[in-house]
Amino acid sequence: MVRVFVCLLAVAISSLAGPADWVPARWYSNDPATLELVRGTAVNCLVLDRGLWSPAFGEKAAALGVTLLGSVKPGEELEELAAKASAAKLKGLVFEGAFPGDSLDRIAASVKDSHLAVVKMGPRTRLNLVSPDEVVATFQGVWPGINAAEDGSAKAAPSGAPWIDTNTGFLRFVRAALPAGSKSRVWMGYAPPAKQVIPVARYLQAIADAEMLGAHWLITLDGEMSKRLMAREEKAVDAWKKMTAVLSYFQAQGEWREASAYGGLALVQDVDSGGLYSGGILDMISVKHTPVMAVPRRKLNDAGMKQAKMAVNVDPTLLSDEQKEVLRRFTRGGGTLLTAPPGWKFPQQREDQITLDKEDVKILDQIWKEVNSMTGRHNLGARLFNVASVLSYLAASADGTRVALQLVSYSDYEVENVTVHLLGKWKSVKLLAPGRAERSLPVFETDDGTGVELDRLGVAGVLVAESGR
Repeated sequence: MVRVFVCLLAVAISSLAGPADWVPARWYSNDPATLELVRGTAVNCLVLDRGLWSPAFGEKAAALGVTLLGSVKPGEELEELAAKASAAKLKGLVFEGAFPGDSLDRIAASVKDSHLAVVKMGPRTRLNLVSPDEVVATFQGVWPGINAAEDGSAKAAPSGAPWIDTNTGFLRFVRAALPAGSKSRVWMGYAPPAKQVIPVARYLQAIADAEMLGAHWLITLDGEMSKRLMAREEKAVDAWKKMTAVLSYFQAQGEWREASAYGGLALVQDVDSGGLYSGGILDMISVKHTPVMAVPRRKLNDAGMKQAKMAVNVDPTLLSDEQKEVLRRFTRGGGTLLTAPPGWKFPQQREDQITLDKEDVKILDQIWKEVNSMTGRHNLGARLFNVASVLSYLAASADGTRVALQLVSYSDYEVENVTVHLLGKWKSVKLLAPGRAERSLPVFETDDGTGVELDRLGVAGVLVAESGR
């Protein structure tokens, strides 16, 4: 009886979930029996290609509290789209791709009139970050992981660290650019590399790459994995369970998924100065484990700069007189400011472009050297050691009494003997990690705060420090 009640309660909660609460995966079958794979998992939203829309599948999904969305791509038939979606018991449509001109806006308006949800999954350059929908989505992303050279060794970034392909710099900027208090959820809709069988570790990295910043990757399996999963083969089901376990771990973090970035370095950057790129300045700084706050121009004010000790202004020519005065007050108050070289401008981003061209990376290296020299060995929130394959994100509670350091490893193996120095005096630090019980870590004093050591780190973990105030 208790088990039945729990299942019914889970269905009721899931059915009340709105677009910002959807946790999506692309589905490859309309066999109702395959829905057992998502029962009891964090995945509560499935995206189906047009050929899989089915009333029977829709009815079964609704009974389980799973939201179904239909995928629509440029060039597909758009006649009576809303009627066909409703007949298949879909709750909404995902428009994936670069639709020409304003055609998507017109189509989306007609669909919304039919009370269907609309997710616009377009190019990064078309994102509406000023008045966003509940889901802010793009189909463009890099496949996360350590970028290997032809001989199998790890390529080096301008920072000197292994080059980690990641979407976290882009997501840091988008998160900062959304309106204050926004509940919008960001979706990344890219696919795995074509014609490859992807190990489960790489799927876990792709999930964690987005979830660390409170976003979702629309889980998309390679062809072989999807066939085996829909056939419920044992190894594929085991891999799927590992994916959903990592998802559940991130969904359980609650407060930290919405908490603001914390740290002593502010990067004043916007859409027209590289904020939408992957592999840009934010990623270069992150690889060196320097906590950094992205500051879009419209949020550049005294309050936003209060916790910063250092700042980088990517393109001074874009600032208004009032915004320039904010930075002057910042420096008069003792802050250190670095501006881009005179005459340097970030290259204009093409709609089909998400990473910098090789020549642009060389030019960007000029700024990076100055940033690296400025930050040096300063602890601007957290310093990490023995973490070449790890990226981190530092966030703080609204009252400042707790901080959370998210850690994601892009290695296919566990990282061992990680040392973390947190700025400030923290009374206690606990570790939360997928598949492991929450545990307290011994703390020790450092020159600038509090240190802890982790014996090992899998794909992800979060250190939560409390001041005890």
